[in-house]
Amino acid sequence: MTEDNTLKEFETLDIEPLIAPYPLEKRDNSRLLVINRKENKIEHRIFNEVIEYFNEGDCLVLNETKVVKYKLIYATEEGVKKDLLLIEKKDEYGNVWNCLAKKLKDGKKYTLEGGIKIVSVSNNKDGGYTVTFDKPITEQYIEEYGNVPLPNYIIKKRKETNIAKYDKDEQKYQTVYAKEKGSIAAPTAGFHFTNEIIEKLSGKGVVIARITLHIGYGTFKMVREDPSSFIMPSERCKVSEKSAYDINAAKKNGKKIFAVGTSSMRTIEKMSDEKGTVISGSAESDIFIKPGYKFKVADCFITNLHVPNSPPLYMTAAFAGRELLYKAYKEAVKEKYRFYSYGDSCLII
Repeated sequence: MTEDNTLKEFETLDIEPLIAPYPLEKRDNSRLLVINRKENKIEHRIFNEVIEYFNEGDCLVLNETKVVKYKLIYATEEGVKKDLLLIEKKDEYGNVWNCLAKKLKDGKKYTLEGGIKIVSVSNNKDGGYTVTFDKPITEQYIEEYGNVPLPNYIIKKRKETNIAKYDKDEQKYQTVYAKEKGSIAAPTAGFHFTNEIIEKLSGKGVVIARITLHIGYGTFKMVREDPSSFIMPSERCKVSEKSAYDINAAKKNGKKIFAVGTSSMRTIEKMSDEKGTVISGSAESDIFIKPGYKFKVADCFITNLHVPNSPPLYMTAAFAGRELLYKAYKEAVKEKYRFYSYGDSCLII
């Protein structure tokens, strides 16, 4: 195996045919790849069996962020339609936004659906743009004209496989416990949870701690250079006093903390001190977690099967161990697991 720190071995896996273009009809029927670090063992289960890995008093950490329909359609002067992704509002009214798009140029005429025009464009250091519109991009406008911001690999896969129009993304590209609007991408590890599973866990005495991290550009900005020089774009997160208390109490009592998704993991790591005590409040989480990182809070990690070179893969390799994770991914490919956002699940214990 390569000795560098770029996780290049994951690029050799034949994942492309396994990208899931749509979700399963029943969320908890997804497969569950269980990686046991202590025993250096891999198991194959179904997600609704995840309950068996919890004991009374354990704590499940869920990210309650809600995906907003931040993908907008605009037309060029020539009438060509293209996508623009809103990232962050930069003024009080919603006229100025940080956005992602392909080759916007200042001085060109671009018109959004509904007639809103782009007034000016400036380039940002992260590869995005600061865009000024002639009218505010309001919640009402987004609700009427916005689209679910599906990852490009899902859209590409649907085109390749000639799948008929799928009209359930607004419901399916969202966790069942999503509450607070603010994300441009979903915390996809949570897709596998149903209300029934959460109720069964609560009935077993598992404590549910709800936090929020609004997923932004940081989650899918690729690590193209040396990981040691990678700068993680910040994402807003917060932990309530109750959730901090519940996590800390479980740890104090010797119980396990299960983080659901890289966004939950990044939040509790950001919002904890050197001893692993979680502190309530809000912050900008800009930590890039890669192999060698010492986790302070979580004992177990529920996540998806990630894109090579992505920050979520680096975090997962840090938690599972690089060699064991690669072994598990090789087996997942062999067993034809479904990969990425609408794909299958992974539990690391």
